[in-house]
Amino acid sequence: MAERDDLLESIAGTTADYREGDLPEPTPEHVGRWINQFDPEVQLPILREVDHVLKQSYIARATVKDFFSSLLSHEKITGGNPAGFWSRAHILDIQQNGQSQTHIREIFGEALREQLGLDVDECGRAGGAFIYLDDVMFSGGRVTSDLGTWLQNVAPPDSVIHVLVMATHRLGEWQSEKRIKEIAKAAGKTIELHIWAAVRLENRMKYRNSSDVLWPASVPHDPEIIAYIEQEERFPLQTRTAGVGKSDMEFTSEEGRQLLEQEFLRAGVRIRGFCQNPSPIMRPLGFGSFGVGFGSTIVTYRNCPNNAPLALWWGDPNAHHNHPFSRWYPLLQRRTYEAEVDFDDFDF
Repeated sequence: MAERDDLLESIAGTTADYREGDLPEPTPEHVGRWINQFDPEVQLPILREVDHVLKQSYIARATVKDFFSSLLSHEKITGGNPAGFWSRAHILDIQQNGQSQTHIREIFGEALREQLGLDVDECGRAGGAFIYLDDVMFSGGRVTSDLGTWLQNVAPPDSVIHVLVMATHRLGEWQSEKRIKEIAKAAGKTIELHIWAAVRLENRMKYRNSSDVLWPASVPHDPEIIAYIEQEERFPLQTRTAGVGKSDMEFTSEEGRQLLEQEFLRAGVRIRGFCQNPSPIMRPLGFGSFGVGFGSTIVTYRNCPNNAPLALWWGDPNAHHNHPFSRWYPLLQRRTYEAEVDFDDFDF
């Protein structure tokens, strides 16, 4: 039991600032309640893998501030003149859905004031670059929608745009860059677009064998899972080949990775079964448009994306006992927005 207790405590510690102020601080008991929903024989191996993965993929608030602080003096962004560049730069606040940009802008503003003595709301001069801030790019839908609307309605005829995020997923980055340039051209605007990220995670079909997301190498012999997979005709699951290619996301081992993929797939199919008519994009390994789900393991202190496996975030311990949310206890309960659509739920 000593190892189990250590792992429960470690996972709670790693996620200590998750939705701080909104949810109770994570405890070993909280993590234990979540893991107890899995079969007893896989609980300890799952805890080992989740502990290992979250130590790499959980983004705490302090990490976010450190990253954006480092960009303030980035030679290729600022041209060697940080104070001059940032005083002229327009720090956009144009996110149409969600609140991540508002939070990131506040953190960026703290760093800007501490390092350069500048007020984020007073920056911006004619000819300055335009800065789009966010935490992580998943499908790229949100940045495409936000910048697309801005380009059509507000942007000047010529502009340099820098998208600054902690991490991107390569398919979404490629799709969004392509689409944003198409929108700009259609609007008669000339843009120079740069996307900056600390980490770029592979999730393109062609490179699935070296993917950095959960992408099953095999399917459990479970009738419910097989039935779910067989119903997808447009974008069916194409399994990755284990041992071919290397992921930049470190797992404890290929065996540990496959365990997580299969058990989260199993749990996700079970969770989908709680809903009467689940949306097609609500896939076991996370909202997405193909295979068994997006499979991202990135979680920020602000929220767990719905592009992550349902087993991590689905559910609400305060839901009415007749509500589907009451049937699964989440490790990282997701904040939802009643009147909003999270555009990173979709691939355009």
